[in-house]
Amino acid sequence: MTVVSDTSPINYLVLIGLQDLLPALFGHVLIPGAVLRELQSPEAPPAIRKWMASTPNWLESRNVTNISDDLRQLDAGEREAIGLAQSTSIGLLLLDEKKARHAARERGLAVSGTLGVIDLAARRGLVNLNEAVNKLERTTFRASPRLIRFILEGSHGGSE
Repeated sequence: MTVVSDTSPINYLVLIGLQDLLPALFGHVLIPGAVLRELQSPEAPPAIRKWMASTPNWLESRNVTNISDDLRQLDAGEREAIGLAQSTSIGLLLLDEKKARHAARERGLAVSGTLGVIDLAARRGLVNLNEAVNKLERTTFRASPRLIRFILEGSHGGSE
């Protein structure tokens, strides 16, 4: 299975040392050019820039040319990730930002985020959910306390 990802899920998974969950769960991750540039940017955290210096073979960048005008309120990475997911008919799009997730769902795309990836990995026995969420909470990642409780309680069907 191949997924398309925005910057945020890759960024946070690298920061907490769980980037290998992406190929373990999905095999192949596509990112648009804007996401590649964000991950390689001098403003990116040093750990991200270091990781990107030797990009893994499961991560592939593709240029996106056809972006819908009604996505202009989103940042470049989010716009291009949605455009890439639409143009490739990928089954899942990884996004964290609420407006971007809403725009993607309006287009019929299946969406998950960093917490959803961690939750799926935990349900498959690849990671300890509490430890991973604790690491994530020590970064700049932001999610509502209600969503974090929901994930930790495990009383859901796995979507975020």
